[in-house]
Amino acid sequence: MATTARGASPPPADLIVERPEGLYCPAGDFFVDPWQPVDRAVITHAHGDHAHAGHGHYLAAAPSEGVLRSRLGDITLQTLVYGEAIEHHGVRLSLHPAGHVLGSAQVRLEHAGRVWVVSGDYHVSGPGDDNSTCAPFEPVRCDCFITESTFGLPIYRWSAQREVFDDIDAWWRANAAAGRASLLMGYSFGKAQRLLAGVDPRIGPIVVHGAVQALNRAYREAGVALPPTLHLSEVSDKTLLKQALVVAPPSVHGSVWARRFGDASDAFASGWMQLRGARRRRGVDRGFVLSDHADWPGLQRAIAATGAERVIVTHGYEAVMVRWLQERGLQASAFRTEYDDERHDAQEPVESTEPAE
Repeated sequence: MATTARGASPPPADLIVERPEGLYCPAGDFFVDPWQPVDRAVITHAHGDHAHAGHGHYLAAAPSEGVLRSRLGDITLQTLVYGEAIEHHGVRLSLHPAGHVLGSAQVRLEHAGRVWVVSGDYHVSGPGDDNSTCAPFEPVRCDCFITESTFGLPIYRWSAQREVFDDIDAWWRANAAAGRASLLMGYSFGKAQRLLAGVDPRIGPIVVHGAVQALNRAYREAGVALPPTLHLSEVSDKTLLKQALVVAPPSVHGSVWARRFGDASDAFASGWMQLRGARRRRGVDRGFVLSDHADWPGLQRAIAATGAERVIVTHGYEAVMVRWLQERGLQASAFRTEYDDERHDAQEPVESTEPAE
């Protein structure tokens, strides 16, 4: 056991530690994105693996309010605008844009002269990228940075966003010309809205799954511009479906709902499409590499911009990222978490209330 020399001050306690319920701030007596019910939870964003039901009190960024209430129902929710600070039990807390989805935030904690930042999930835009569906990532200087590593391998390097959308538009246009619907699957919260904001709506009608429609409503109420969309039940002329782009969550793949579009071409939009074989395992015609998470260079840029000398890595390729950071002289370690946005989004139910064809 380590001991402290007589007369020397003990090392300061960590601002965030691991607990069975999730990541805990002992000084402030609250959790960040806990996966078990707690009294006080700070939520980085409304994805199902970070925002769970059952907490006594929620604190989140103001733009996430509509999505959180849509997903969690009647909750006791306090919101902060980005950059607004509050103090709780001597811990100064503020939320800063993470660039991941609407309302996503990094949590800045300041206590006893130290600053820690919990990033949650984040996306760092590349040159020329313009994701109009959420506030862009904002680097926050800190002593310790807790970073995700979902795509923390050198193979993950995103192409320019416009190039990806040009490919999606060309695929949709070719399908429409051939009289085939284009079924484009992506996570209903965040990815679907990013897809809708990036495609060319002049190509044809856009139909959305009910899970996407509910979140589109929250995005529009938050002031995010999305093109006009139709729910399947609102399409009276079914011949329009042969030119339609259909945006739906991955859970519809192979379902009765998806078969209503006949001989459709299907595609999946995800960072996982970067890997050879991922499209084959998904069993889709096309795979578009588009992610709401930082790629390998983005993770490096984000970590460097914080100026942190200590980095704690969570969910993803933790061992690779920790080793890379240690080789560069940083104090690096990992936390074990239960975050997995792909698993949670895949559990979204396929609609069963659609009228029969």
